[in-house]
Amino acid sequence: MKRNNPEAAIVLGQQVQAIDGMTERKVENYPVSEVEVLAEELRRAISTFVRVIRDKTDTEKSAQSETLGILERNGAMNVAALALRRGVAHQTMRVVVAQMVADGLIDRSPDPEDKRSQLLSLSNIGRDMVVRDRISRASRIGTMIEATLSVEEREHLRKSIDLFDRISAAEID
Repeated sequence: MKRNNPEAAIVLGQQVQAIDGMTERKVENYPVSEVEVLAEELRRAISTFVRVIRDKTDTEKSAQSETLGILERNGAMNVAALALRRGVAHQTMRVVVAQMVADGLIDRSPDPEDKRSQLLSLSNIGRDMVVRDRISRASRIGTMIEATLSVEEREHLRKSIDLFDRISAAEID
């Protein structure tokens, strides 16, 4: 069922209709506390935002873009470490890496700690791609902010960045 005015969650006893902006679905044992509903609204809004930005900038998430991002954030690592970070099988990661090496996106070098292994790192081409995509997304976000938010709303958004950073840094098990 489509909705024109999506809401993140409508509590219906033990069942909730979760609406992601496009599709309505019933979910058993859905969160019902105020904080859980807020969390679902935030998850939905952030997911939609990320999808829209990636779509509008033609920077879709892929195995290659995810791998480039991991290497850019964490530095050189071997295939096993990359597979672990991405949550994929070692063999799957080897296939992705082989294509990325062939495309010139990543470089291989000997691992000084394990002579049987190789370290993978961003090539200049891969780094340029990461930077170009990041600039494209930031530019699009800036254009959208400028076109849709008032000066007061922009300040409110700026202040909310600290809240996202605090939530992201929370070490809660």
